[in-house]
Amino acid sequence: MPSEIQTAVDLTARLGALTLKNPVTVASGCYGYGTNYTEFYSPSELGGIFLKCITLKERPGNAPQRLVETPSGLLNAIGLQNVGIERFFVEKLPEIEEVDTAFFANIGADDLEGYAELAQRLSAVPKIAAIELNISCPNVKKGCIQFGSTPDGVRQATEAAVGASTKPVFVKLSPNVGNIAEMAQAAAEGGAAGLCLINTLMGMAIDIKTRRPKLGNQTGGLSGPAVRPVAVRMVWECRKAMTLPIIGMGGIMNWQDAIEFFLAGANAISIGTANFVDPMAPMDILHGIENYMRVNNFASLEELSGALQ
Repeated sequence: MPSEIQTAVDLTARLGALTLKNPVTVASGCYGYGTNYTEFYSPSELGGIFLKCITLKERPGNAPQRLVETPSGLLNAIGLQNVGIERFFVEKLPEIEEVDTAFFANIGADDLEGYAELAQRLSAVPKIAAIELNISCPNVKKGCIQFGSTPDGVRQATEAAVGASTKPVFVKLSPNVGNIAEMAQAAAEGGAAGLCLINTLMGMAIDIKTRRPKLGNQTGGLSGPAVRPVAVRMVWECRKAMTLPIIGMGGIMNWQDAIEFFLAGANAISIGTANFVDPMAPMDILHGIENYMRVNNFASLEELSGALQ
């Protein structure tokens, strides 16, 4: 039972060498380039922002339909649509210069050289606090197998980015694998500063009237509440296997969901699909976390993380 004595709360999220003012971040692809939600609240109130994926060249993305609602979830097949690194520097970077929070540059590439170049160029930007490595990208030199689908691919992609970066590299792991802890260990061996768990689960939806896939790309990534139990389990498995900082994500819609991730071993959390449902979700979740910690006498996130009984 919670104590009647309420404690002071330290919401600082310590992720190795990187420190966030609070543990609530917003996920890549769900918050644009950092200023999309300014009409609702100041993005400076967030602990961190994961920028929309950046590639070396501008990408138009997949043909529509690219978003499909499913029961308790959302299928997306955006195809890493983005402005490319050159336009990012000219058009997007100036817009976030006055935003007072930690920015993670999410990078995607088709080969190791691409990861290295992106990590090198983006880590040189003072406004970028860390790199998020999107390894759910095909390796064109290995038969288009995703880097994140094998331990060797995870290790090699991580090494390429870490070797070129002056900032911490967080690896976003794919859940579409048999052993997530094995992939986490491979990222650690490659020099990762932390892990982001999880990326989307592969899914498909079919229109039974037309007998065709609802997505133009046929398959896509499933996010939202439907994936949360999988994400919580994977955070728990990785925490048992290692001590690297973990940013938990996957179907967090409210503060109760976020607390599950902390208890499983996450050090911070990231909110994705919930932004589309309720733009104020990150702020409501932040306040809920603080209140839960105060009522249950957790003085710091270090005490809450991994407190599963």
